[in-house]
Amino acid sequence: MARLAQRGDRAAFDALVQSYQELAFRAAYLIVRDEDDAADVAQDAFVRAYRSLDAFDTSRRFRPWLLRIVTNVALNSARSSGRRNAATERLARDAGTGKDQRPDAAVEAAEQSERVWSAITDLPDDDQRLIYLRYFLETSEAEAAESIGRPVGTVKSRLHRALKRLRRVIEDGYPDLLPYATQLLREERYESATNT
Repeated sequence: MARLAQRGDRAAFDALVQSYQELAFRAAYLIVRDEDDAADVAQDAFVRAYRSLDAFDTSRRFRPWLLRIVTNVALNSARSSGRRNAATERLARDAGTGKDQRPDAAVEAAEQSERVWSAITDLPDDDQRLIYLRYFLETSEAEAAESIGRPVGTVKSRLHRALKRLRRVIEDGYPDLLPYATQLLREERYESATNT
């Protein structure tokens, strides 16, 4: 389909949009956390993808390439608007905050999510991008590697370093969140060891 779109077949590109529209919206929403903004980001990402089709390597998969564009546009949108993303539900859940069923647990988890997000935004953009791809969009290491144009081994090591940097940021600025960061690092080491 991407090959046909690359040759100028508008119907083929429309079919790609149909196939990936929900994914693009979801990826954008996880970053900008607003439905209207996410729809704008997804639309902008498709426009950019269309304009860049000549640069797309058709021997690769379209999905990771599109995810790279969507996350870049969404990050730029969030950064330029000054919004803080509260899209840390999965990260917080994986780190243990989503397991408590008390009535006040949702409020507590939301507050922790906002603080984890603040810690994530203190990281370099490349670290943020990897964390979004791996934890928010739940991509595999292979898909994340395709999305950033790096080998899987590079993604594993960069993600490991990003999580270590996140831990340091949390230790310095958000010490009460340290148990969640520790749990996350433990799970990541286990997952990486079982996937090799």
